[in-house]
Amino acid sequence: MSAVATPAGRVEAPPGTLSQWALIRRRFARHRFAVASLYLLSVLYLFAVFAEFLAPYARDWRDLAHAYCPPQLPRFSFRHGFYVPAMQRYVDPLTFKKTYLEDPARIVGLGFFVQGEPYRFWGLFAWDRHFFGVRQPGARWPDGTLPTFYFLGADHYGQDVFSHIVHGSRISLSVGLVSIAVTFLLGVTIGGISGYAGGQVDNVIQRIIEIVSSFPQIPLWLACGAVLPADWSPLSAYFAVTLVLSLLTWTSLARVVRGKILALREEEYAVAARLLGASHTRILFRHLLPGFTSHIIVVLTMSVPAMILGETSLSFLGLGLRPPIVSWGVMLQECLSIQNVASYPWLLMPVVLIVLTVLCFNFLGDGLRDAADPYASR
Repeated sequence: MSAVATPAGRVEAPPGTLSQWALIRRRFARHRFAVASLYLLSVLYLFAVFAEFLAPYARDWRDLAHAYCPPQLPRFSFRHGFYVPAMQRYVDPLTFKKTYLEDPARIVGLGFFVQGEPYRFWGLFAWDRHFFGVRQPGARWPDGTLPTFYFLGADHYGQDVFSHIVHGSRISLSVGLVSIAVTFLLGVTIGGISGYAGGQVDNVIQRIIEIVSSFPQIPLWLACGAVLPADWSPLSAYFAVTLVLSLLTWTSLARVVRGKILALREEEYAVAARLLGASHTRILFRHLLPGFTSHIIVVLTMSVPAMILGETSLSFLGLGLRPPIVSWGVMLQECLSIQNVASYPWLLMPVVLIVLTVLCFNFLGDGLRDAADPYASR
C-alpha cells in the first residue's frame, strides 16, 4: 500500500502501517467535543496545580465587612487601568439583608502579578505574588474598610468565592484521580485473577463482587462518611473519603477485565506463552492485559465524574470533607438554605464548575470509547 499525500503536502503512512495507539490518536482527534474537553480539563487541572498563585486571595483570607458582596466585573480605563468601584454596604434594619451599592468616588485598582497575601506554594516555598488582584492590598479607606475585589462575589464570611473555587479545585479534581488509581489497582488485579484462574476462584470472586454491588451506594457513602471522626486532620479525612469512594466502585472495572481475560486467555499467543514456561503473572500482566488497555482507560475516564460527584455529595451533606478544607462540595454547604440561594445566587458558582467538569469527562470518555476501536466503521 502506497503512502497518502495530505492536502497540506505532507506524506503520511497508510492507515494499515500505523500502530494501535497511532490509530487511536488519529480517531480521537476527529472527535471535536472530546478534544475540546481534554483542553478544558487541562486548564482546570492547571488551575488546581497553581491554585495559590492564580487565586486573588489566600485560602483563609476573609473580610467580614464585605459579607455576601455581589460579583464585580473588572473595568478598564486609560486613567485607572483595570479597576472596580468600591462597594458600600447597607443593612436593612427590618430584614437585616445586606445590600451593596457602588461608590464611584473610591476606585479599587487591579493589576497582574500583584503583591498580596503570603502563601506557601505546595508547602515548598513562601511567596506573596498573585496572578491578578488588588494593586494595594494593605491600604485601607478612611472608614477602615479594605479595598477588595470579588470577581464571583463573597460568602457569609466575606471570603472570595472565586479564590475558594480555585483552591477547591485541587481537592475536588484530585479526589477523582486518586480514587481511580485505587479502583484501577483493585479492579484490574481482582478481575484479572478471576478471569484467568476460572473455576472455584472465579465463582468466589464473582459472588463477592455481587455482594459489594448489591449495597446501595448513596446510603453506604453516608454511613461511611458519618463514622469519620470529627477530630481527624484534613489530610486523613481526604484519604478516608477517597478510600470510601474507591472501595465501592471497583466492581464494574473488575467485571470488564474478567470478561476480556476470559475471551483472550485461550488465544494462540497466550497458549504459546504458557507452553514456553511463562509464569501466570507474566502471562496475565504482560500478554493479556495490554491487549485491552484502551478499554480500561475508557472505563476509568467514565468513572471519574462519579467520584467527583460522590465527594461533592458527601461534603455537601457535611459527612465528607469539612472546613477548613476547601472543596466544591464544602462550598455548597451554604446552599442548604433556600433563602441564601435566592438572595445570593452566586453561591451556586461551584455547581457550574462541577457540571462543566462532569460534562468534560463524559465527552472525553465518549471520544476515547470511539477511538478505542479504530477499525470500526465510521
